Amino acid sequence: MEMYNGYNFGGMHFIWWFVWAILLFWIFATPYNIPGQRSKKDSPLDILKRRFASGSINAEEYNERKRILEDNSAK
Repeated sequence: MEMYNGYNFGGMHFIWWFVWAILLFWIFATPYNIPGQRSKKDSPLDILKRRFASGSINAEEYNERKRILEDNSAK
């Protein structure tokens, strides 16, 4: 005598379909950062600010390059 009368959900119990659905949702829909990849691309102004904050350029160079970047973005 067959236990499920032909309704065996493709060889798996219904609970296992539910478990697989939750697992796949968790794997593909959960946001996470992959090491080595940036979440957004840095703008040239962001890079310039970071270089100024680290001390690799001085205030005069920062202001000159910032002015150039702002002039180019206005065009």
